[in-house]
Amino acid sequence: MSQDAVLVTGAAGFIGFHVAQRLLAAGRKVVGLDIVNNYYDPRLKEARLETLKRDPGFHFVRLDLTDRAGMKALFAEYRFPEVVHLAAQAGVRYSLDHPHAYVDANLEGFINVLEGCRHNACRHLLFASSSSVYGSNTKLPFSTHDNVDHPISLYAASKKANELMAHAYSHLYGIPATGLRFFTVYGPWGRPDMAMFIFANAILSGTPIRLFNNGNMRRDFTYVDDVTEAIVRLIGRPPQGRQESGTPDPSSSKAPWKIYNIGNNTPEELSRVVSLLEKKLGRTATKEMLPMQPGDVPATYADIDDLARDIGFKPSTTIEDGIERFVNWYREYHKV
Repeated sequence: MSQDAVLVTGAAGFIGFHVAQRLLAAGRKVVGLDIVNNYYDPRLKEARLETLKRDPGFHFVRLDLTDRAGMKALFAEYRFPEVVHLAAQAGVRYSLDHPHAYVDANLEGFINVLEGCRHNACRHLLFASSSSVYGSNTKLPFSTHDNVDHPISLYAASKKANELMAHAYSHLYGIPATGLRFFTVYGPWGRPDMAMFIFANAILSGTPIRLFNNGNMRRDFTYVDDVTEAIVRLIGRPPQGRQESGTPDPSSSKAPWKIYNIGNNTPEELSRVVSLLEKKLGRTATKEMLPMQPGDVPATYADIDDLARDIGFKPSTTIEDGIERFVNWYREYHKV
């Protein structure tokens, strides 16, 4: 494969799969990296990979991010001009009981990506952050111009660390780096550990849906095609750095480094999401009201003004359309 291929880490994952698909459709060569672990059902990851492998422009590498020698060799072989780093140990609640998984994948793994970019003339690194970095912020909508110094889960802390690590490498070595704070991404091929999938499973199996904070939760549900559109537009727009005066802005720098929210800009009550799923699935959900969980926040809401200004991005998928497309895929995939 030629050395103009894009590296997409986490290619067997939800967002990585969609980004790889979109790049292939645009005629780009894609090297997809994934370890295919068992954080959730690996069969779903393998099914995503089988779909990608039908395209001759896709090459899959099964590799652990923490394999320093393997990562070094991969970058030296391809000298990727662009890297979309989406592989990570995900999940807020999982981090309460499995902290070392986050240090390994999200810190040690990320330094190997940064080193690969540093030594092989990468022109643009895009990397996954998370809306969870806003932690105990109560000012809505969440703005990238606000400080995010109070994470309330180890997962969030690891993502904040990724932003800081990327900034250091941008400053020291001039690597253009763009951080992507994702807000509750959903859609076809979605993750089974996320709300939309969990709710659909529960409704169809007749098991109770656990609604935390007594159901008073709002999430900025963002359809995966909108997320993919934003990422693909950003690939060709590496940050240039800007002049600073006075206090630095948390979302940009003199270094070629930038942070964006990737959200829908329209938070939805979880109870409404459940109602829409009930309607599409033709079943009534049993609901179990529970208190707030450690590491959770009552609401997420993305300010995407920077994204709209810089790349003309505006989410176009309503929650009604997104849920319909998700349910159609879910029924087809699970034969229900």
